[in-house]
Amino acid sequence: MQYPGLALRLEQVRERIAEHQGRAGWSHPVTVIGVTKTHPPEAVLAAVSAGLRAVGENRVQEALAKLAALPELSVEWHLIGTLQRNKARLAVNRFALIHSLDSVELARELDRRAAPQSRQPVLVQVNCSGEPQKGGVEPAELEPLLNAVTDLPRLEVRGLMTMAEFTDEARVQRESFRRLRELRDAARRPGLDLRELSMGMSGDYPVAVEEGATMVRLGTVLFGERDT
Repeated sequence: MQYPGLALRLEQVRERIAEHQGRAGWSHPVTVIGVTKTHPPEAVLAAVSAGLRAVGENRVQEALAKLAALPELSVEWHLIGTLQRNKARLAVNRFALIHSLDSVELARELDRRAAPQSRQPVLVQVNCSGEPQKGGVEPAELEPLLNAVTDLPRLEVRGLMTMAEFTDEARVQRESFRRLRELRDAARRPGLDLRELSMGMSGDYPVAVEEGATMVRLGTVLFGERDT
């Protein structure tokens, strides 16, 4: 069997999530998204067998190939990587959630390409770490983007996403995650619930959970090191 021990690792992850939620006083559900990028379709099968109900892919073409290979599999597919505008037509209506909306132009392209009467769920990615190489809108640009996106009939904004700086310093990680939560809370209004906070990966998800994450994106801690 490929990925031996995956079910046990997932159980341990869920125990840590419960522990860190308890420390911070949270009780809402946290969705574990198994990041299967660069892993074969068998990783998705193993994830579902272990009890995962959501998997995440970074690249549209890789995700679509796995979707084609596993057409009958009951699992939520999430696009968690950067989405270029020229790939919007391939991504829209194919994913349960797109985590990386980062511009008005991309939003309009997704809306234009979406099927009539459909609603594509999205998260707005925010660059809370201030690193120039990171994707996402700057915090000051979040409100104008949200205003523009909420006017598009075929998009549904469900929340925000961020990535913390790659560091072992919990204090630095926490600054990014807390900033995202505060931005979410400030932007909420009737008709814009923003219930989802997608933040936290294998190296920092406990801190993200303490800061209110509703989704964590976990690859290495579940599946081991990737090929690339």
